[in-house]
Amino acid sequence: MTHASDFLRTLETRGFIHQVTDAAALDAAASKGVVTAYVGFDCTAPSLHIGNLVSIMMLRTLQRTGHKPIVLLGGGTTKVGDPSGKDEGRQLLDDARIAANMASIRRIFERFLTFGDGPTDAVMVNNDDWLSGLAYIPFLRDIGRHFSVNRMLSFDSVKLRLEREQPLSFLEFNYMILQAYDYLELSRRHGCVLQMGGSDQWGNIVNGTDLIRRVDGKEAFGLTTPLITRADGAKMGKTAAGAVWLHEDSLPGFDYWQFWRNTHDADVGRFLRIFTDLPLEEIARLEALEGAEINQAKVVLATEATALCRGREAAEAAAATAADTFAGGAGEDLPSFAVASPVTILDALVGLGFAASKGEARRLVAQGGARIDGEAVAGEAVLVGPGARISAGKKRHGVITAG
Repeated sequence: MTHASDFLRTLETRGFIHQVTDAAALDAAASKGVVTAYVGFDCTAPSLHIGNLVSIMMLRTLQRTGHKPIVLLGGGTTKVGDPSGKDEGRQLLDDARIAANMASIRRIFERFLTFGDGPTDAVMVNNDDWLSGLAYIPFLRDIGRHFSVNRMLSFDSVKLRLEREQPLSFLEFNYMILQAYDYLELSRRHGCVLQMGGSDQWGNIVNGTDLIRRVDGKEAFGLTTPLITRADGAKMGKTAAGAVWLHEDSLPGFDYWQFWRNTHDADVGRFLRIFTDLPLEEIARLEALEGAEINQAKVVLATEATALCRGREAAEAAAATAADTFAGGAGEDLPSFAVASPVTILDALVGLGFAASKGEARRLVAQGGARIDGEAVAGEAVLVGPGARISAGKKRHGVITAG
């Protein structure tokens, strides 16, 4: 559909929208005035990761199109654990660890959003401010009575766990009620009318819009993004070395830049639209590049995405390092090792001449001296295939080719 508001029109053209509870009404509200919207982030680690970046960029788009973002940090819900997309319960963290994670995560958002007291300035809140003070019986009477267990069992976050015969604790089962209550509190405290999140949050979000309508008789909206996967079908952000962290304390700037540089050719245009602020006209030009020239677009993607998350200086430094490391762009002048199918990193190091034996290669991996596409190798059993760039130390680099 054609949207009247700059907000929804931008989200649509850049590939953010998967589901909306009432697109026409939300579009009308966004056209008339400032819409206040939130996304929630639990604090299970000192850093968020690439999987959270779509929602962060959606908040950034919200603000850039004249609306007000709320970053909700789950100081309270982290104590419970969201079962969405999980096969087992989350490890419970103590208050000190949650507080430390929250303090670390706060710094990430300052790169993407402008905080302050203005009508479209972002605000950051902690749901522990209201969740930890709830009295159990009054909460059940006032809020719990609006939730049907039959309906709760139908949502994917619960249904998939039960179908796989994986345990679902009563603590986790309460998560969707607490998330809905968060939306109600933000509606009352901040005039929030929109909750956004990934597609796995749809059930939780709809619960929140229903609760606000039932309890306060107000209109509220929900919007989700599609699950972002790579052209090869793999989940976005999963690599041989593990999660791609947004915080510089958890992942060096060059490694973050290199992750984007290694984007599949077919993903370049889509990722430029979602993960950068580049104009659509420039993105269209870049994604039309063919052959070896597509590497120019990948460098732009890597540099722009890194500039948003780590700052322009860090992005330019990473790009310069990559240019020095892989002179010639595609690695034509680097040592190569041809394989018919994926081999272990040990075989690759030996095949490239970076180690005289598997024992030497094993020591190189154990000491952290081996890298795949700029990322530290997670273990000696990691497989590499054609197109992978292998490094041993800072000066020896090679390419795995098809043979």
